[in-house]
Amino acid sequence: MDAGHASLSVEVWRGRDSGAFETYAVPQRANQTVLDVVTWIQRHAAPALAYRFACRVGVCGSCAMTVNGRPRWTCRTHVSKVASDGRLRIEPLRNLPRIKDLAVDLTPFFEKWQRAQGRFTPTASRHDPLAPVSPETPARRAADAGIECINCAVCYAACDVVAWDDGYLGPAALNRAWTLVNDERDGDRRGVLRAASAAGGCHSCHSHGSCVEHCPVGINPTAGIAGLKRQSLIDLLGGALP
Repeated sequence: MDAGHASLSVEVWRGRDSGAFETYAVPQRANQTVLDVVTWIQRHAAPALAYRFACRVGVCGSCAMTVNGRPRWTCRTHVSKVASDGRLRIEPLRNLPRIKDLAVDLTPFFEKWQRAQGRFTPTASRHDPLAPVSPETPARRAADAGIECINCAVCYAACDVVAWDDGYLGPAALNRAWTLVNDERDGDRRGVLRAASAAGGCHSCHSHGSCVEHCPVGINPTAGIAGLKRQSLIDLLGGALP
């Protein structure tokens, strides 16, 4: 059958925890993304289907869902790469409360960001000259490696430790903490380090590397978490920050 007239068999989660999968036949198209499929279902088959998206070009991260068992940005996931047999199963992200259908509540994710003190504490006002930041220092290179995170929660959904430990801060929050610990302009780096190494922090990580494998922008949170573990020991022994 010509690809322009082929049909995809798409299972989509409907409801909350007590919901079920519903199957839709969706026309298959060239260069079709999974987000295109979800949008077609909402427009033509199930107008009440709840899901999130914004930019559609891999910038916002809001369209993250579980596709054939793997957390992904659906706007960057081409059907041809994940549904060679013409079948798709689309679910909400794992490890987060389900609101409805494919939409999850990100409140726990951002609350853990706050627990890790993932907010910049300024040491200067807007009236002061901009602080020079050398891109060549080891600390700056360590911070640069993690600053592209856009909080899509894919790593959080992929993390096995989050799945069995509700208190674990998760890869994104700890990655953010690592960038601040290495930012000499931040006014509370030691406070960030101690928040990130407290109960449920970096020492709970088992280094499975699922966050690295699934991150859509190629960040390595496991490396940052290892850095927090190392730096927290240095801090315990009275050593200096980076």
